[in-house]
Amino acid sequence: MPVKGKNAVLLLGSAVFYAYACRQQPLYILILPAQATVAYACGRLVLRRGKKATLAASVAALCGVLAFFKYFGLVTGRALPLPPGLSFYTFQAIAYCVDCYRGKIEPEKSYIKLLTYLCMFPYLLSGPLVGYDKIKERLSTRRLSFEKCMAGLRLLIIGLGFKLLIADRVGGLWREVTKLGYDSISTPLAWLSILAFALQLYFDFYGYSLMAKGVGGMLGFDIPDNFDDPYISKSMTEFWRRWHITLGSWFREYLYIPLGGNRRGRTRTLLNLFIVWVLTGVWHGGTVNFLLWGLVLFAAISLEKLGLLRFLEKTRVISRIYMAVLLAVSWTLFACEPGQLLLFFSRLFIPQAGVADTLLLLKGYAGYIAAGIVFSTPLPRRLWRRFSESVWASVVLAALLALCVYVMCMGLNDPFMYFNF
Repeated sequence: MPVKGKNAVLLLGSAVFYAYACRQQPLYILILPAQATVAYACGRLVLRRGKKATLAASVAALCGVLAFFKYFGLVTGRALPLPPGLSFYTFQAIAYCVDCYRGKIEPEKSYIKLLTYLCMFPYLLSGPLVGYDKIKERLSTRRLSFEKCMAGLRLLIIGLGFKLLIADRVGGLWREVTKLGYDSISTPLAWLSILAFALQLYFDFYGYSLMAKGVGGMLGFDIPDNFDDPYISKSMTEFWRRWHITLGSWFREYLYIPLGGNRRGRTRTLLNLFIVWVLTGVWHGGTVNFLLWGLVLFAAISLEKLGLLRFLEKTRVISRIYMAVLLAVSWTLFACEPGQLLLFFSRLFIPQAGVADTLLLLKGYAGYIAAGIVFSTPLPRRLWRRFSESVWASVVLAALLALCVYVMCMGLNDPFMYFNF
């Protein structure tokens, strides 16, 4: 397409994509353009008087829609289906409004361009979160090339493989344990199952992020990285610099720093961290387990800031044990329903004899777990960089794509986990 026609095609394709995602609730199609209209109006109005009032009203309106759908069920006892991608495009709309208010970006004159940015299908449903300053220029000047298309296609296939061949496969162990019932599992199986959940969540979301980055690259956009080998971290502070990087950056840029960050003394810093992590937990879900998850992360990161971090950075063994226990606790809070938390924790930390159940399930999932552990380290990525341009790499990718297509045709794929957030 000519340069002037590219955005029209991209917007039309994204609109069809979003309409299909909303096919069960057709009226949800109207929510995205409504949020885009609020953001566009805010950008135009902050150029005039009443900048703070305009920003406050716009952010309140955007957050109000998000809160309504996320927490309506808590008030009425009857939860509403979450509109696809609502959390992600709402956060991007809020970032756009704030950046216009700060003067970081010029308000967009074209509503079509802003709508294209918010509903761009590669990152629409689960991110990564992309600032408008990183997309604006590409909306006007992007050029496609065979090299960028091939590089993006490689990322797309690798991400699809992570999702279908590791996340969906290893996730079967967690599902089997859940069906079996936590009251009948041993302590070794409890640890094995939470490891399986941790790998499933990582490769599910990492796979999606790579696919988004790959498709974005094929279209001429630079989508930011969202993960950086988080499971090699020595502390929870480091982990959250490596996990869901764009969400962490969003909370830091648009909440933590405006609250004062770490510039107003230790007490105020801890209060700001408390607010950030409570809201991070509540953003992921309205049930008490997500609130507890956010509070545990706040407690861990606060202790690290108070001095524990210096100790953890000096030791490998203790830091690994520390992270293994803390990740098990945090992912249990993330995975289990509130009524099942104490039961699962009792299986994790109060020894329950039994090896047979662990060995039985391990037979079917050992290969997937081993693959997940290996690909959670930097080693495969380093090797790939050396051979990614070779003929053998192309052969491997072609075989990987064929296997992924087979898995999808057989109906062995699961929905993306972060579609629920």
